[in-house]
Amino acid sequence: MSPRLWANFYIATDAVIANRLRSLLTALGIIFGVAAVIAMLAIGNGAQQEIIDQMKLVGVNNIVVKPIIEQTEQKISEKVGQKEKKKFSPGLTIRDVHSIISVLPKLKEVSPEIILDTYIIRHGFRRSAKLVGIELSYFNIYSFSLATGKWFNPAQLINGGTVCIIGAGIKSRFFPTEDPIGKSIKVGSQWLTIIGVLTDRTISQSSISKLGIRDFNMDVYAPLQTVLVRYRNRELITAETLRIAAQRNQGNGGNSNSSVGNNTEQERKNYHQIDRLVIQVDQTDRLANTAEIISRMLKRRHYDVVDYEIEIPELLLKQQQRTNDIFNYVLGAIAGISLLVGGIGIMNIMLASVLERIKEIGLRLAIGAKKSDVVQQFLFEAVMISVSGGIIGVALGVAFAFLVSSVAGIPTIISFASIILSFGVAATVGLIFGIAPARRAAQQDPIASLRYE
Repeated sequence: MSPRLWANFYIATDAVIANRLRSLLTALGIIFGVAAVIAMLAIGNGAQQEIIDQMKLVGVNNIVVKPIIEQTEQKISEKVGQKEKKKFSPGLTIRDVHSIISVLPKLKEVSPEIILDTYIIRHGFRRSAKLVGIELSYFNIYSFSLATGKWFNPAQLINGGTVCIIGAGIKSRFFPTEDPIGKSIKVGSQWLTIIGVLTDRTISQSSISKLGIRDFNMDVYAPLQTVLVRYRNRELITAETLRIAAQRNQGNGGNSNSSVGNNTEQERKNYHQIDRLVIQVDQTDRLANTAEIISRMLKRRHYDVVDYEIEIPELLLKQQQRTNDIFNYVLGAIAGISLLVGGIGIMNIMLASVLERIKEIGLRLAIGAKKSDVVQQFLFEAVMISVSGGIIGVALGVAFAFLVSSVAGIPTIISFASIILSFGVAATVGLIFGIAPARRAAQQDPIASLRYE
């Protein structure tokens, strides 16, 4: 930087320091604008990361089929107390899974699940847990990895071996200081040998509530055939299943109270062989068509009884992501308007400053200063005010992002790019809106300026 430029910079700095309060008030628009940009991008990045994490939890390109209470549709009976004949449905079964695979052979993965509420006992310590009967495709869909041990082998999957893989939470509670591989734990009424421990999967409470996801770390995973043979197979006809079927076929009573009671009783009875079916396709654009085919197939196999629901979590999450993007655009527009107002404020104050300092400008021009020197002086002042406001705004934005994360529980991610972007915009605003006042100051007539009162 040349000595002349340094001198202009020094004069501009001295003018800004001499009018500290006015400079701070001038920079308020820039301060709040930059703070809004930092906080907005931090909240937006946090929301995007949360959606990406949720997509990893529910899997990519998945279709989820879940059993539900039968959806009925009928005309109100004219005769009070008339019973409606109910249709039979076998529920969601392994045969449905085989049928889907045979009709849609190009599916990437198909994972049936049986989820049982049970308990774990070891060394006199008991804890409630969930036993999940699965195939190996389950671990592929949800991108699980082993911290130690090995996966189920084909013989264990086919024959229903008494083995299991546990989550990281089970390991930390029942085997805090020892290796669990090869040891046995009592899961419900059966003893299972541990052959693997899954890597810890951190799940936020919001993901658990929004997506209906269990805490994977506290689950015990066994082969699907093991659960069907050694624990519970709801498809087998027993005295209990006959009693439940009789209750389901009683029909609706003649008053609302009996109807409500019947629905409550039905909700407690689960006649589906499997509790969840996840189908993974290779391309997102095939999700809707595949889900439609599966829906028609299940409707036919269940004899027009709609006792299942089909969800596409990725599409729901992408809709949520689009909503977040729109929200970010709105916040960005608000922050942009704030920066624009801040720039206009800088220009107005600098124009007023020119009128106040006409005699000073005339004196500088009279003793040999060039018009370019006057332009540089006022440009330096405008840029210093905006840059100072940008620095304060960055600090406020970072503080606000941390405050939102700690108080509201909203995840925020502050990126270096957002800081550079907001700081660069602040400097650019000062430069652009400082040009007009600087040119007006340079165009002053030295003689008229010296006579100005």
